[in-house]
Amino acid sequence: MGGLRVAFSIDSLKLGGAERVLLQWAQWCKDEGWSVLVITRHGPDRDAYPVPNGVQRCQEPGLPAPLERLGWLAFPFRVWQLRRLLMQKRCDLAVGMTTLPAVKLLLACAGLPLRTVVSERNYPPAKPPALPWRWLRKLTYPWADLHLVQTRITGAWLRQHCGVRRQRLLPNAVSWPLQDREPLIEPEDWLAPELPLILAAGTKARQKGFDRLMPVFAELGLADSRLHLAVLGLTSGTYHGQDQQAWLRERLGADSDLQRRLLLPGVCGSMTRWYRRATVFVLPSRYEGFPNVLLEAMAAGCACIASDCLTGPSDLIRDGDNGLLLPASATSNDWIEAVAALLADSERRRRLGERAIQVRERYSADCLRRDCLEALRSTRHG
Repeated sequence: MGGLRVAFSIDSLKLGGAERVLLQWAQWCKDEGWSVLVITRHGPDRDAYPVPNGVQRCQEPGLPAPLERLGWLAFPFRVWQLRRLLMQKRCDLAVGMTTLPAVKLLLACAGLPLRTVVSERNYPPAKPPALPWRWLRKLTYPWADLHLVQTRITGAWLRQHCGVRRQRLLPNAVSWPLQDREPLIEPEDWLAPELPLILAAGTKARQKGFDRLMPVFAELGLADSRLHLAVLGLTSGTYHGQDQQAWLRERLGADSDLQRRLLLPGVCGSMTRWYRRATVFVLPSRYEGFPNVLLEAMAAGCACIASDCLTGPSDLIRDGDNGLLLPASATSNDWIEAVAALLADSERRRRLGERAIQVRERYSADCLRRDCLEALRSTRHG
């Protein structure tokens, strides 16, 4: 098995959970002595994370300008370019992360003497792609030699709707302590150490349900003038056509004191300090795949409240034991009551946090590294 040549394919290495997991898998493969290639459609100018030492980074070849102007009609040419690249690199195994890169990879590998692996990173029906991509997904997903799924619910959906039979469960891993990276943002630069803090984190405001927090914070913040809410991970400027920070401030309302206590530090590479600073960590997501930020917050010993959305939070939290789960249909009043009660009960926060830390062992990088490598090896034996 030495000398295995593995390619990972994803759209870019922008900020996000799928990108971090891909690079972690690439690191594990490289440490195993395999030759590892990371292929992205977009170039390094979009990178939020460094490529591990010893891992080759390659951008998909561009198309001539007339073809680029065709937009999605140029997709067959992009498939052909990716196919040529995989043949040139003489890959033994190719892994597609997220829906569109996975579909493109499976089409590019059709008929080639290499094995293919797919990893969906969200619950598929929660954010369905456009109709042509749904057709292509249903056509191509059964071709993969293996699907790595984060939750059993996602695996069941892929089996029922895409005919996926060959799959293994591989949740995300947490490496503790978390490694800092730029930019380093100190909580003390944003609020005094004695002030209570509700913490949320993520790059996609609507998916993570951050707008749902605004009426919760408005109610609790008016009742306690010391309370702050920090939402980390949202870039300034537009994201997919929307200024996410401005959207949240608009949803919060015009109260200048509440606006002052809504902290939006942006992208942060020193998350451990914020997790440890938080009084309560909240995840009001509409949908998930397997929430890295919740896993990290629990590993840090946070008292956590999460929406019991599909999928992931209920895999991590045993309600009332190591965290709190609210129904996906919970109202603002439900959230207000739950957060207020936890803010007021330091002993309960301590108990929940102590039990939450157990995810460090349950989802340890050492254990899941073995599972990941064994899963990839298994494709070589049919």
